[in-house]
Amino acid sequence: MTAKRLLIVAHAPSPNTARLRDAVLSGAASPEIGNVEIAVKSPFETGPEDVLAAHALILGTTENLGYMSGALKDFFDRCYYPCLEETQGLPYALYIRAGHDGTGTRRAVESIASGLRWRAVQEPLILRGDWQDGFPGQCRELGMALAAGLEAGVF
Repeated sequence: MTAKRLLIVAHAPSPNTARLRDAVLSGAASPEIGNVEIAVKSPFETGPEDVLAAHALILGTTENLGYMSGALKDFFDRCYYPCLEETQGLPYALYIRAGHDGTGTRRAVESIASGLRWRAVQEPLILRGDWQDGFPGQCRELGMALAAGLEAGVF
């Protein structure tokens, strides 16, 4: 049985956002989950070939002035047209580290993902306000849920 490929594209400009990215990876790589190959890349390192090779995607971004990070926007700018016809239905999940409410960021990412015809497989995880020690645990659960669903063939 061929391994499914989970691509994590996360903008992590600070130690705390790196903790979130690492927590998503930790959950996805849980020992209970097998047959899922995981790649973790920054948005700047991710190209269309990475998306085309993925069976599912987790996007991580900071909220910057009520919008997604410039890094994630750059990723979408470079990958949109090469992936448009080839990745329809691609399951994805989103987490946002939001200093405020995250609604503008969520709307922007969902608008682009909708244009690509990607399929959100769960509600976005929006980590709002001041840093909370529970944020990494929530990200770990996100990574585990997506990898387990991918392994089980749910998406």
